[in-house]
Amino acid sequence: MTKAVITGTGFFVPENVITNQDLTQWMDTSDEWITERSGIKERRWLSRDAEGNSAMTGSEMGANAARMAIEDAGIEPTDIDQIIFATLNPDVFFPGNGVFIEDILGLQTAGAMDIRNQCTGFIYGLAAADGFIRAGTARTVLVIGAELQSTALELSNNGRDTAVLFGDGAGAAIVQAHEDSDRGIIASVLHSQGRYARDLYVEAPIGTQKGRITAQMIEDGRHFPTMNGPTVFKHATRRFCESITEVLAKGGASIDDVALIVPHQANQRITDAVAARMGVGDERVFSNIAKYGNTTAATIPIALAEAVREGRLKKGDLVVTVAFGSGFTWGANLIRW
Repeated sequence: MTKAVITGTGFFVPENVITNQDLTQWMDTSDEWITERSGIKERRWLSRDAEGNSAMTGSEMGANAARMAIEDAGIEPTDIDQIIFATLNPDVFFPGNGVFIEDILGLQTAGAMDIRNQCTGFIYGLAAADGFIRAGTARTVLVIGAELQSTALELSNNGRDTAVLFGDGAGAAIVQAHEDSDRGIIASVLHSQGRYARDLYVEAPIGTQKGRITAQMIEDGRHFPTMNGPTVFKHATRRFCESITEVLAKGGASIDDVALIVPHQANQRITDAVAARMGVGDERVFSNIAKYGNTTAATIPIALAEAVREGRLKKGDLVVTVAFGSGFTWGANLIRW
């Protein structure tokens, strides 16, 4: 049987560190307030020019992460025959970032697709890569999660609840077809509940609006993210645990078999609540939100890459990746590393 095996990981985060104290220049906040509510101590934002424009694109961040993953897998860029790029903020309205990766890395007409599932983008991306490989459509898939969010944050008291959470960064994985291997993606579960979509979303630009965005929309701040925090927290904690339980059952495993849970880095309080409900210790749940914040689709691939390099994830380990986010969407992957 052909299995989709993760053979390489990589990540990229900007050098520019923004601490909680740095945020006090734009809004009434404090290190204590942010840490208590989120567990975040700092995040990375791309540097900007004099006009406030980012020094790098999301595609370029993704390409940097991809190069590390390619080297880690011991392959050539031209071995990649499919790109899956997960992001909530493509470089342009269309096309998606996948095709820019094809060009930057010189992949010689590899297939490219984008996934717009925000925080669950990498979960969906791994499931899609698994499907491509099992179907024989691709042999080597590059899955990227990358987010450039710092240019879209409302740095004021009005936007404080979301602005303190998000960072920039990218993570990548090489997923390859292997025959008769015990390793690989064992199972995935994917869900959504669109009636809650407006509890965590960005309203503008709007596809039905002439010109897609107006000066009044910008003045009203409708192009900034909005979030119903209590609702998101309640649903996230529930859906994380449901997803883990469901994917384990689908893959014929138990929580005791799992070496490491790698959750979307949304909020340390959510991660702690999930660990407690699942009955696992901190050593079996990976967390790096304190230093990177929430990088949305990039959190899980960044975490996987760091877990490998820290020796917390080794070949043969059973790992669960799990996420919940805007949409609402949620899901999990069960992987034999």
